[in-house]
Amino acid sequence: MPVQFTILGSGSCGNSAYLETAQTRLLIDAGFSARQIRRRLEGLGRSPETLDALLITHEHTDHTRALGVLCPRLQIPIYANRFTREAIASQVDSDFPCRVFATGSTFEIGDIVVESFTVPHDAQDPVGFLLRTPAGNIGYVTDLGHVTHLVLERLRSARVLILEANHDVVLLQNDLRRPWSTKQRILSRHGHLSNETAAEAASQIASADLQHLYLAHLSRDCNRPELALRVMQEKLAGIGATHIHIEVTCQDTPTPTLALEDRP
Repeated sequence: MPVQFTILGSGSCGNSAYLETAQTRLLIDAGFSARQIRRRLEGLGRSPETLDALLITHEHTDHTRALGVLCPRLQIPIYANRFTREAIASQVDSDFPCRVFATGSTFEIGDIVVESFTVPHDAQDPVGFLLRTPAGNIGYVTDLGHVTHLVLERLRSARVLILEANHDVVLLQNDLRRPWSTKQRILSRHGHLSNETAAEAASQIASADLQHLYLAHLSRDCNRPELALRVMQEKLAGIGATHIHIEVTCQDTPTPTLALEDRP
């Protein structure tokens, strides 16, 4: 059975992805309502009741919105580090099952080996993940203000990469809805990646093994899918990495499921 990976949705108002192997069904973040999570999983022929675990990057509600409904009711274990767990507990009224990991540690969920690593973002203790599956490694980083050497090192073995491309700098600077303080936060080293910084990071991560690149967490107001795609395509073409398939994620609809055959 191939490993199946689907981004259920990604953007400033909600983020979640689904990973399935022969032994494990895993949700990465749950930033939509429980009803939306259920609806999007049912579109794949799955349901929350079949989930083995829920992996959380950080406590912001665009990554945790469904936790207060899904996890206490279905007793789905949440994997989060200590500070993220404490922050989520302050948001959720009821108790929820949680398995706490130390940032930087490696642990197993079924046949998936999860490597966690710290990322620079304005949350309590945000992390990215490298998910080691029988069909190759999946790198997952959706919120970070800049790309550290540690992030680059952890992601260089990825076959599939989910990378934030949050905003176009000019569109953000010209946006009339956001106060200057918010713009400063987004542009800071603990905010979010622009199209250009995402493209630069991808060019440093790119390898012969990297086959699929998803541009995630696009701002609805301060970015455009065609802008993010063009900047990334031009950067990767410039280093000869034309073998990488690039796809822009969407807030409103899941990406087509990616089926990865096991590697010998």
